[in-house]
Amino acid sequence: MQDKRLSIAPMIDWTTTDYRFFARLFNPHTYLYTEMISTGALIHGKTDRHLRFAASEQPLVLQLGGADIAEMTHCTQLAEERGFAEVNINVGCPSDRVQHNKIGACLMAEPETVAGLVKHMQAAVTIPVTVKHRIGIDHFDSYEFMHNFVETVAAAGCERFIVHARTAWLQGLSPKQNREIPPLRYEDVYRLKQDFPSLAIEINGGISTVEDIKTHLQYVDGVMIGRAAYQNPYIMAEAMSLWGEAAPSREDILAGLMPYLQEQVANGEPLPSIARHFLGLFQGLPGARKWRQALSGKQTLTVAEIEDAAAQTLAFIAQQDAYQERLEAQD
Repeated sequence: MQDKRLSIAPMIDWTTTDYRFFARLFNPHTYLYTEMISTGALIHGKTDRHLRFAASEQPLVLQLGGADIAEMTHCTQLAEERGFAEVNINVGCPSDRVQHNKIGACLMAEPETVAGLVKHMQAAVTIPVTVKHRIGIDHFDSYEFMHNFVETVAAAGCERFIVHARTAWLQGLSPKQNREIPPLRYEDVYRLKQDFPSLAIEINGGISTVEDIKTHLQYVDGVMIGRAAYQNPYIMAEAMSLWGEAAPSREDILAGLMPYLQEQVANGEPLPSIARHFLGLFQGLPGARKWRQALSGKQTLTVAEIEDAAAQTLAFIAQQDAYQERLEAQD
C-alpha cells in the first residue's frame, strides 16, 4: 500500500467524530473525513463543536462546502490551526441546499472558480488542499468535460482528486437517487489517471469489498468507500490485509470503544445518538439483528446496556460457530 490510500467518504450526519473514533478502531491506516461542513456553519455556528476530534482519528480531512474565496481560505486556516491533516473541497454533493447556495456539484460547471479557491486556500496553509468531484453534472457528462475540469484545477495547484464515478443529476434526482441511479463509469477514472500520471487520483462509488479495493488500486492511487464502510465497518478491518496485517477482532473493537463511551457520557453527550453509529458492527453475522435492536430506538441507554448487548451477541455467534463446526465434523 505504499503511495496508495484507502479512505472513508464524508457523509452528512454519519461521519461525525463519534463514528470516526469507532472507524479508526478497525484500521489505523485509513484516511477519515468529516461530514461536509459549510463555511457558514464554521464561521457563524458552533466552530469548536464542528472541528472537534480525537487525536486517534488522524489522518483526518476536513471537507468544506463553499465558493467564497475569503470564507474558504479562512476556514482552511482554521483547519490547519486545529490540526487537520488536509482540507477537501466538496464539488460533488447534489443536494437542494448546496444547489441553492451554488456550491457542491454545481461547481463542476465552474472550473475557474474551483481553481481560484484552490490557489488561495493552498497559498494560506501548508497542509494539502484537495478536491472531491463527480465525473460530470446533468448533460455535461463527457470524459472531455471532466478532463477539462481536472486540468484547470490542477493548474492552480491541486495535486489530489477524489472522483465519484457517477454523474450528478441536479434536476430530477434526489441525493439518494444520485448515489444509485447514474451508472458507474470506473473506466473514466482510470483514464483520468492515465492522462494525468503526476496527479493522485482516487476512485469512489459502489465499492463494498476488499476485492473491489484491490481491483481499483491496480489503476488508481486510492479508493474511497462510502456507505459500505458505515453499514458494515468491519470491511475496514478486513482491509488490513492490504498492509499485510491481521484484522482486529470485534472483541478488540469493543474493548477500545467502551472507554470512549464512558468519557462521552461523563461529558454529558447523549449515548443513544452516539450508539446509532455502531449498528453495523455485526453486519452479516448471526445476532446482528438483536444487536441493532438493543442499541436503536431508545430514549435512554447506558454503557452497561451496550456491554451486555455485546456480550450476548458475541456469545450467540460463538454458539452458532460451534454448531456449524459440529455439523461439518459429522460430514
